Amino acid sequence: MIIVTATLSFETEADRDRAVLATSVIQQATRQEEAGCVAYCFAADPAEPTHIQVYELWTDADSLRAHFEHPNYTAMVAALQTSGGLLNSENRLWAADDRGPVYDDAGFRLSAVADLR
Repeated sequence: MIIVTATLSFETEADRDRAVLATSVIQQATRQEEAGCVAYCFAADPAEPTHIQVYELWTDADSLRAHFEHPNYTAMVAALQTSGGLLNSENRLWAADDRGPVYDDAGFRLSAVADLR
């Protein structure tokens, strides 16, 4: 699995809210239309009024590569650039394996990540 995370910073909370609204249809289209897209969310950060937190989950590199060539990606970039007040984007790309649920009947599954210490 490939995880993309980002924090988008805006001048004002109104700018941020406008960007969330402007991108909601594109987010839905990406989820529905693009093979390999498991999650695609650009959401207002409840603790930072001028930030959007981005979370994307893709099944494989080919799907993510295709996303960057898809009209949804082009539309997302345009929507963010024209919504107003975008100051900065800090982003990261992660490769991960699925280790199952975080919790089981006994609570947090520390054994699922014990080898990552």
